[in-house]
Amino acid sequence: MNPGHEQPPPQAPAQPPPAQPGAAVPVHAAGAHQGYPADHAFAPGGGLSWAPVSRRFTWHRRVSSLLTAVPVGLIGALVVFRGGGTVAMVLWAAAVLLSVVLAWIVAELMYRSYGYAERGDDLIVTQGVFVKRLIVVPYGRMQFVDVTAGLLERWMGIATVRMHTAAAATDARIPGLPAAEAAQLRDRLARKGEERSMGL
Repeated sequence: MNPGHEQPPPQAPAQPPPAQPGAAVPVHAAGAHQGYPADHAFAPGGGLSWAPVSRRFTWHRRVSSLLTAVPVGLIGALVVFRGGGTVAMVLWAAAVLLSVVLAWIVAELMYRSYGYAERGDDLIVTQGVFVKRLIVVPYGRMQFVDVTAGLLERWMGIATVRMHTAAAATDARIPGLPAAEAAQLRDRLARKGEERSMGL
């Protein structure tokens, strides 16, 4: 090696320039989208995120399935036992148990599928386990908003908010909201509906 010609020091690998504020970041690089490609059609847009329903919605669905399965299972087991004996009754009980397990799984999936977002001119609601659906309800088209709660829902402290429009196809409901949140949402929607109908 010639001492008069030293090797240049190794260069550090070039670093990518820092992202500019407000620059778009690829979705796959940010790791923010891990679902199906079609899920982009159900994004709330405008930098908003979906507001979830209460976790008690899941337990409301599960308890409701149990309250339905117990009498149906007992009456069905009695009828099946009289007609087919012990084996038929065991098969019936297994079928009822399987339906309850499936109902518990679907309850969790339904909880994850529900979401809503309040935008400037409309409210959007997404829902659906096997078939996803997004409903856009313009504030100016809302005729009235109501809040309902059954006995079990009232005991669990949740309620359902429904938005009614002239077209039944655009009606929307948000179940499983905490009672206080349901009341606040009801008042906000009613106020925005009145403002839009008056042209303010």
